[in-house]
Amino acid sequence: MENILLAIDPVAFSLGPIQVRWYGILIATGIVLAYFVGQREAVKRGLPENFLADMLIWAIPISILSARAYYVIMKWDYYSANPGKIIQIWNGGIAIHGALIGAVITAYFFARSRGVSFLKVADIAAPSILIGQIIGRWGNFMNQEAFGGSVTREFLENLMLPNWIIEQMYIEELGTYVHPTFLYESLWNVIGLIILISLRKVNLHRGEIFFTYMIWYSIGRFFIEGMRTDSLYLIGELRSAQVVSILSIIIGLAAIIYRRWKVRPIVRYLDQEQTKKNKVKKQK
Repeated sequence: MENILLAIDPVAFSLGPIQVRWYGILIATGIVLAYFVGQREAVKRGLPENFLADMLIWAIPISILSARAYYVIMKWDYYSANPGKIIQIWNGGIAIHGALIGAVITAYFFARSRGVSFLKVADIAAPSILIGQIIGRWGNFMNQEAFGGSVTREFLENLMLPNWIIEQMYIEELGTYVHPTFLYESLWNVIGLIILISLRKVNLHRGEIFFTYMIWYSIGRFFIEGMRTDSLYLIGELRSAQVVSILSIIIGLAAIIYRRWKVRPIVRYLDQEQTKKNKVKKQK
């Protein structure tokens, strides 16, 4: 008989009646780490020192609201019949695509208000977004959510996973082990992070690091979403995350092709850094 251990408690600790959950801790950790990584690059690329911090003051709450709004819209049949539960975000129900849409819109208008190129900001922030997603997916692990279909314990062991992950992938309510799709996406994003950081040295056209993020993340999300059992659906068996992923890939590719073909003068990711170096050489 298989030895099934108890699942990890999703509550990290309690402060009186307030429960502090691992999900929130991991999301907050992801945001903080993403900020520090992005801040270092932003200063290096010549953005005002407080630019990212000021932008996050707006972007974080708007992203949370848009993530909830996206989820509610996709499950409107339920929430229209239970309107009192729309604001009960503490019971779960946010969507990463909704958060991304809110963050991108906020960043666009914030950058515009400060007279900064949105694509410059997006290029700088793209690796940080992946950092947040990499860590955030482990919040799903702690909650035993965002998993895939049934698998055997042997399948998970053949993936060379540590026992503490394997045990957490046993869903007691289902009486079975499941695909650790949280892990698949987290690892896919780790590879994407390495690619995006490497592309900084290639000195691509402005915007192409961000568009590469859109394409890379969406390819992985499309296939991983097909394995999940908790997808949001548009119509029938049409999964909303897969539709958004396809659109993101098309937009990313089209933007790269169009900007390379039409946009002049060409502005590259490292142009400002090269200009500073040239100024130093001239002064010498």
